[in-house]
Amino acid sequence: MKINGEKNIETAFFPNNKICIDVQDDSNKEKMESIKYHFGKIMETLGLDLADPSLQKTPERVAKMYVNDVFKGLDKNNSPKVSFFENTSDYKEMILVDHITIYSYCEHHFVPFFGKAAVAYIPKDRVIGLSKINRIVQFVASKPQIQERLTMEIGEKFKELLQTDDIAIYIEANHLCVASRGVKDNNSITSTTFFGGKFAKNKMKNRFLNSIQK
Repeated sequence: MKINGEKNIETAFFPNNKICIDVQDDSNKEKMESIKYHFGKIMETLGLDLADPSLQKTPERVAKMYVNDVFKGLDKNNSPKVSFFENTSDYKEMILVDHITIYSYCEHHFVPFFGKAAVAYIPKDRVIGLSKINRIVQFVASKPQIQERLTMEIGEKFKELLQTDDIAIYIEANHLCVASRGVKDNNSITSTTFFGGKFAKNKMKNRFLNSIQK
């Protein structure tokens, strides 16, 4: 499928040319050097010995982890490529992908929250490659945030990509900011939802919630 007769859908939604990659590589190096320096200072402030062989490379490891892995969702250049297909079968029922792994970080305490997500949509003219749903969810999750905003952002992203309001999102997560500090409750689970279009009506909302495996 083409957009403006020149670019395919994949390129139009997620441009990722060589110039962007080169610039981002330089920027990433600067970010990692800054994080490495400041995280080392945090460790020193806590009284840790950076001369210890087990700790001396920790600031560098943390910097690489933040930039290249757990917070890669902060950089749009890391957006996954997206594949669409024409809805040639004129399928008009719910498409559901369940048990998508969610791993993110609480922006209040910078500790992880993790769990699972379910994404459903009713297609119009296009459907999306199934594995791309997982990749988009995981990309959006890869940054500091709160679960409520994450749920809304995933819903809005799929509305934009699939060009339909008929989107439903369910996220269930454990928060280490609750389990490891404060109340220290290891058993509590936080659930959030997003319902758009037909899914905002009770019939489809209930059908979606009854279909996901909790």
